[in-house]
Amino acid sequence: MELHTKAKPVNAVVNNSILEGSSVLNDPNRFIWGGSVVKGSDNKYHMLYNTWHCGDSIPKFSDSWVLHSEIAYAISDKPDRDFVFQKIVLKGAKSDGNAAVWDAQMVTNPHIKQFGNTYYLYYVGSKDPGIQQENSDGKGINKRNRVQQMLRIGVIEFNSFEDLVAENFTRPKEPLLAPRTRVKPNNIIAPSPPGTSPKPDNIIVVNPSIVRRPVDGKYLMYFKGNLYDPNWRGVHGVAISDNPSGPFVPKDDIIFDFKMEDGRLASAEDPYVWYHNTLNRFYAVFKDFSGKITGSEPGLALLESLDGLQWTKPTNPFFMKKEVTLINGDIIKLNRLERPQLLIDANGNPQVLYAAGSIVNINPRQDGSSFNIQIPIEAYVK
Repeated sequence: MELHTKAKPVNAVVNNSILEGSSVLNDPNRFIWGGSVVKGSDNKYHMLYNTWHCGDSIPKFSDSWVLHSEIAYAISDKPDRDFVFQKIVLKGAKSDGNAAVWDAQMVTNPHIKQFGNTYYLYYVGSKDPGIQQENSDGKGINKRNRVQQMLRIGVIEFNSFEDLVAENFTRPKEPLLAPRTRVKPNNIIAPSPPGTSPKPDNIIVVNPSIVRRPVDGKYLMYFKGNLYDPNWRGVHGVAISDNPSGPFVPKDDIIFDFKMEDGRLASAEDPYVWYHNTLNRFYAVFKDFSGKITGSEPGLALLESLDGLQWTKPTNPFFMKKEVTLINGDIIKLNRLERPQLLIDANGNPQVLYAAGSIVNINPRQDGSSFNIQIPIEAYVK
């Protein structure tokens, strides 16, 4: 038996190179990016998503997400449309006067899960370590890149979304997961000693995805780190805990380690991992930069695993192309479709894909021409 999925049409239209409609969350005054959704005990759908101001006074997208990202909250009666902004629920801690803590500058990559009666908001935060000394390996690194090199994973626990909105939670004083190695040929802050072999959690840890392994009750946290061969290449690892709030212990092995023709790892990021209760296996959806994992073209790829550690390609590893079908039948090609998060039913079948997207090349833009799109999924076991 295999898992089969198909994207359904979305309720949206194109307006000046931006998707708009009830299946799209956007804001002309803000960049909107990755969102994660959980169904609450109130039978409403709660989204935590990445956002930050746009405009002429804000740097271009590729810089501003590093420096200004915040996490917002939206709610809907439907899983695949009509999400309405409620509040910015988390900012860099420097907004409260805490400029020295690990998540002072920004917060991003929200991933919301419910285990038992508690909600867990996993997120990535960072701070600016400051201008480095002239005799250091980090001399001359600008603020944007200093902040990016300090990315860590944290978690906030709360009992209800009313508590989240009321800020009735404790912000973590320390990250949940931080890099064990800092190996890079040059332009690196606080490098590891010469000769250090990089771990998968090298320099940064981002893109958290957490799942409970039924066979032993362990919690698996998947994350991305960076290697350089000689250029940037995202690699993935997994950390394991007895508790969803940690401590998580990272393993040394790289996972999702599919190779290109030249022997280098195929670059990927943004894994979302879940367990399928009917097929008794894990699945992961993530962004494939090269098409070497999908087997066709860049897009969202699908992998499977029996234990959550060893991953293989299913018969069809192509989960979704970088395009959406509108209700009127038009097919819109997307420049970006990433940060996939899913709403999963009780059996483990995907119901809705939540993805960050843009029609245009978003990197040089300052106008907020990005969005989060909610794509209903037809899934079945065959």
